[in-house]
Amino acid sequence: MAVRPQVGDPLRPCPDCPAWEFGGAPHCARCAALVDALVEEQWRDYVAGFGVLSADDQVDVARMVVQEPHRHDWRVVDAALDRLPCAECGGRQGSGPMSCGSCEVAHGFRYVAIETDRPGVPPGNEHAVRVNVSVLRRPHTTSAQELLARRLLLPALLVGHLPSTAQAQRFSAALKDAVARLGEARLTRDPATLAQDPVLATLIAESGVPQLFGPAGAR
Repeated sequence: MAVRPQVGDPLRPCPDCPAWEFGGAPHCARCAALVDALVEEQWRDYVAGFGVLSADDQVDVARMVVQEPHRHDWRVVDAALDRLPCAECGGRQGSGPMSCGSCEVAHGFRYVAIETDRPGVPPGNEHAVRVNVSVLRRPHTTSAQELLARRLLLPALLVGHLPSTAQAQRFSAALKDAVARLGEARLTRDPATLAQDPVLATLIAESGVPQLFGPAGAR
């Protein structure tokens, strides 16, 4: 069974945290594993075309992929980077600290990979999915507020939704105010707390995904 939801699928609650599946990453281990699996399942499909490969063979394929990221799906490129150590910091290539120049270069190159919108989604949905996945898999490179926004949006994006630019801007501004009032620690534990903020609650009620804050926020 594929990890990635289909367009139009219902949002599914995570049994291990208060969020929708995928939306608890990186703090919820189960959700974080699901986000990683979005990348890994595409890699498995890709390398299957080469026959049975050893771990060393897969590293060789990964090197080939990152030399031509513009020829490959973004998930294949991300998975390839995961398999290559950074010569500067020793971490996964493209995922090290922001002080690592080599990782920052590799991270930038990942965005030339192919992003193909699925049938039935608004144009740009796949780009939004890949950006949100990238942020959740590199949480140390962004602010707590940005991470929270990406966490909330990813489950909805995966089933085919996409906010307009104006909606995203209003949501970002309202979220910043809500974080200041309610506190980052509280929202990290349970984003559904955001439903208590009247401005955010109104914005989400008017959107295509009124359950954005998670299963508890939908009640």
